[in-house]
Amino acid sequence: MTVPTGSLYLVPNTLDFGTPGEVPDLQDVLPLAVIRHAARLTHWVAENAKTTRAFLKRVDAVVPLAQPLQALSIIELPRPRKGASNAAPGDLRALLAPAQTGHDIGLISEAGLPAVADPGAALVQAAHALGVTVVALPGPSSLLLALAASGLNGQSFAFVGYLPVEAQERGVRIRELEALSRRLNQTQLMIETPYRNAALLGALLAHLNPATRLSVSSGLTLAGGFTRTDTVAAWRAGPHQLAADVPAVFSLLAG
Repeated sequence: MTVPTGSLYLVPNTLDFGTPGEVPDLQDVLPLAVIRHAARLTHWVAENAKTTRAFLKRVDAVVPLAQPLQALSIIELPRPRKGASNAAPGDLRALLAPAQTGHDIGLISEAGLPAVADPGAALVQAAHALGVTVVALPGPSSLLLALAASGLNGQSFAFVGYLPVEAQERGVRIRELEALSRRLNQTQLMIETPYRNAALLGALLAHLNPATRLSVSSGLTLAGGFTRTDTVAAWRAGPHQLAADVPAVFSLLAG
């Protein structure tokens, strides 16, 4: 008798990881169908086991877990070796072993959609190579929410991750991205560690042309979250204070 292969479910997490204050109700952020999917999964691959347990406690408050939290299998993604971009393929195949015996697996990151500006893409690739069905569940993605709220070009955009920390290199990179945006009419999205939000905003205002439009989305899905889109000239005339402990997404479209 052939054992059916399980699937790899990409389970979205909330965007409130590490933020101060009261977190939103889980059902205000995730569809109930996604919460039900998460509640029934007994095997997990996680960016961080501790935050995954915290997420599953919130799930359990809405839909009881199929097994007690202590009985669930939660394995962390291997961290890449220094200088390497991904874990060894053998390591990733081992993480998918439960699917070969018929168990569905959940993949989750600390915030937002796994494998999008977060770890997990290599595991998804390994799942495809093994013939394991991959199912992406709907939920919040800070990048897409910020892009939608920005009013910038949503037909052509690129996520460029983190910019260099060193001031001169960062300035060069900002000007490169602005030139690319102008040439392709393409929105450029980037993120920063929250405590450096103000530094990145200051660098963008220092190096971008006055007509370039700059959008900042902070605390998406949280109380007090906002998106502001304006020209660099207007930002310089009335800058906005950014919290040093709330994630933000920065977007630019050259004027």
